[in-house]
Amino acid sequence: MIRSLRAALALCAALLLAPLSALAASADAPPPRWAHAASDLKADPAIRFGILPNGMRYAIRRQTIPPGQAALRLWIDAGSMMETDAQQGLAHFLEHMAFNGSKNVKEGEMTRMLERLGLAFGPDTNASTGFGETIYMLDLPRTDAETVDTSLMLMREAASNLTIEPAAVDRERGVVLSEERARDTPGYRIYKDRLAFWLKGQRAPERLPIGAVEVLRSAPASEIADYYRRWYRPERAVFVAVGDFDVDAMEARIRERFGDWRAEGPAGEPPVQGQVQPRGPEAKLVVEPGASLSLQVAWIAPPDLSPDTTARRRRDLIEGLGLAVLNRRYASIARRSDPPFIAATAYTFQQEDEADIAVVGVAAEPARWAEALAAAEQEQRRAILHGVRQDELDREIAELRARLTAAAAGAATRRPAELAGEIVGSLADDEVVTSPADELALFEAVVKDLKADTVSAALKAAFHGEGPLVFMASPRPVEGGDKALLAAFEASRQVAVAPPSEAADVAWPYDSFGPPGKVAERREAADLGTTFVRFENGVRLTVKPTEFRDDEVLVRVNVGDGLLDLSPGRQSPAWAASAYVEGGLKKIDADDMERVLASKVFGARFGLGDDAFVFTGATRTGDLATQLQVLAAYVAEPAFREEAFLRLKAAGKTIHDQFESTDFGVLSRDLNGILHRGDRRWTFPSREEIASARIEDLAGQLAPHLADGRIEVVIVGDVTIEDAVAKVAATVGALPPRPEPGPIPAAARRVGFPEGGDPPMVLTHKGRADQSIGYVAWPTEDYWADPQRARETAILSEVLQLRLLDELREAQGATYSPNVGVSHSLTWEGWGYIAASVEVPPDKLDGFFADVAKIAGDLRDEEPTADELARAKTPRIERLQKARLTNQYWLAELSGAQFDPRRLESIRQSVPGTQKVTAADVQAAAQRWLRAERAFRLVVKPAAPLSGK
Repeated sequence: MIRSLRAALALCAALLLAPLSALAASADAPPPRWAHAASDLKADPAIRFGILPNGMRYAIRRQTIPPGQAALRLWIDAGSMMETDAQQGLAHFLEHMAFNGSKNVKEGEMTRMLERLGLAFGPDTNASTGFGETIYMLDLPRTDAETVDTSLMLMREAASNLTIEPAAVDRERGVVLSEERARDTPGYRIYKDRLAFWLKGQRAPERLPIGAVEVLRSAPASEIADYYRRWYRPERAVFVAVGDFDVDAMEARIRERFGDWRAEGPAGEPPVQGQVQPRGPEAKLVVEPGASLSLQVAWIAPPDLSPDTTARRRRDLIEGLGLAVLNRRYASIARRSDPPFIAATAYTFQQEDEADIAVVGVAAEPARWAEALAAAEQEQRRAILHGVRQDELDREIAELRARLTAAAAGAATRRPAELAGEIVGSLADDEVVTSPADELALFEAVVKDLKADTVSAALKAAFHGEGPLVFMASPRPVEGGDKALLAAFEASRQVAVAPPSEAADVAWPYDSFGPPGKVAERREAADLGTTFVRFENGVRLTVKPTEFRDDEVLVRVNVGDGLLDLSPGRQSPAWAASAYVEGGLKKIDADDMERVLASKVFGARFGLGDDAFVFTGATRTGDLATQLQVLAAYVAEPAFREEAFLRLKAAGKTIHDQFESTDFGVLSRDLNGILHRGDRRWTFPSREEIASARIEDLAGQLAPHLADGRIEVVIVGDVTIEDAVAKVAATVGALPPRPEPGPIPAAARRVGFPEGGDPPMVLTHKGRADQSIGYVAWPTEDYWADPQRARETAILSEVLQLRLLDELREAQGATYSPNVGVSHSLTWEGWGYIAASVEVPPDKLDGFFADVAKIAGDLRDEEPTADELARAKTPRIERLQKARLTNQYWLAELSGAQFDPRRLESIRQSVPGTQKVTAADVQAAAQRWLRAERAFRLVVKPAAPLSGK
């Protein structure tokens, strides 16, 4: 509900900004206005804000990096909270109908029109529905007149011209119900129970966006149309356009396209959301088999609906710094030997203008829930009673300053989708869209001479609401139930807490690796803008300077030969890879490393690739030296501390239960191992293997290869070649010499693929009885067998995806998620596949396999149509073109190029090779690969369901 003061401010602002005709948009509500009109904060000057006479707002920003791209968003100030009892789920259903026919676009044609322009359904064409908003999103690969005009026309169709035909609604029911099935996981059910406990008697728990199944199954089209007329109105809409276009021209197009939009019929009545109720200490236990154990202690207060101002941002920033100190303490506890919990965190948020909520959340082992609750509660109370220390505060200020400084430095090269997302993200909470430079300036003004006492008071105030309310989700019953949970909490509150201990001084011990390495060889690939360097110690360096993102540098260090180095008969340590970085370094642990490097921007991730053990990090230009020091230290001196490994094992005690609670969980756990015919390098460990695993196993499989494996460093981003060479020479280039790698035997590069034929392999899950997945995969070949044929096969997969969408989603309305994937290995000889999958009720699995077989047969028998080929090729080419304008693309594509120069030619040919794929090539690929006798089929079916509807 809008408070009278806020409404008055809004009215005054609108009188100053909007044309008089806009004031008549609604007789029952204040006229539309932008948040900065009621604030002392300055809106980002790069954005043009406006209001049409009909009340629709718009925001336009020119962004020429990357060239020729744009992001369009249509935001509707309405979601599931506005539904009547008979409409539960219809706000989301309506979002689906936006792609199913309008006055000027026949059913099924909207998506095809966008595909012809190069927009793929999903990545570039999407929508979402929340409690209080609905968002339609188009990411344009080009900003030519046809693409922009067609996109604006389709957005206008969604805004006011949908036909919502009863037959189309009936066809879409299965799609929406499929989405409901996919969402109904243990985590989602816990979320619903927790929200109902926190917001007792309020509206949000009764209006979850997915809605009520019985409404989705039977609501007439007229109910959807009624919601559409009442809530899709110009005064409740905002259009956002960011991209490489002239702002004046875009503004004129928006005015022309949306200026004649007029609302029809009466507007919807704002919902009564309910008030936060007086609450004392309460507890609720929910038993949800298949879930991990989680605890939340919450304090609920009436929502702060004051305008977004400098004063409010100052309050929020100071509170956030206090929470950051508390979270740092929680992280330190979790890293101890035998910690009481796996993880804990404190945060605050506002739930749909209904309540301000402060939370302490905890993840723990089921048998140690009481210990975890006590530890989290006592540490929170310690911070409240004794406050934060100045050194703790200064550390968080240094870390946040580094992030905000990096954001300001890179502001000019943010992507259109990112910028559009920032504008849209400000709308629901009526926030001012400010520039990163102004945000940094405000931060500096707030933290200047900021004292720990001030932050301590703000932290205490954050937990002022009703409660505390203790909620726990457990995979198994707890003796005593709610009463036992509340008793444990109250017992913890009786324990006295002492002030926190002072932190010891630490220094970064890895700023020198000895005399810098010397360059032995240097060469260039001028057409790719890439330089290749070899140091005398054998380390290779690949550098590509770019202008894609200001002040962004990505670093990847490849060591050894990855999975090629490991035994196919021994369980891979990939599941425990995160323990490598969390284990810290020999001379400093992870906690102290983060503290001493708080003013730096760096990253450290570790993973097992097919052909290398991979370390990655993202940094800013000025911190490249630190980033390389961190990664070099992880290569040379990992600590393999047991604490991080034991924490991972503790989390793993219930991981199989979590996987087995849904069909998608079982598939994600088992599929990789199945597709590699049981090779243990790809399988997920059993319960027994997780329970018996030791840190020595992880170290034993990795350390020897990291100690003497070949090293390749790839650096991409806002960096000069000379700076990159110098900083690598001082770090990885200064390590002891690495031997030249020998050839890998051909037999070591072979891995199996499952045999095709009947019957399908059957896996089972323990979730809802109406959840199942059908999966079919045809083996192909590796990428290097014939790179052009691999590109042709990729287009075949796009055509197969189009036909599955047309048949299963559009024609039958059977599923939300038909999906097709393609993979051609760069490492494993002869290994690749095309796969199709779908989520449907079990009784529709046979139909899925029959439909796939028919589509595969049709593709073998006849070439795809010219229109199909265009709709398959154009979005894929546009995705490749867009990807080539990102640092992430080049980091991945250049990886391995020093040892396999074929990768460079693959980069050169990725777009032209895709452009020249013909319909005949697609049919030939189908005839080669989509043969019925080679198809491997798999189903994931329900066993005895744990829960369901």
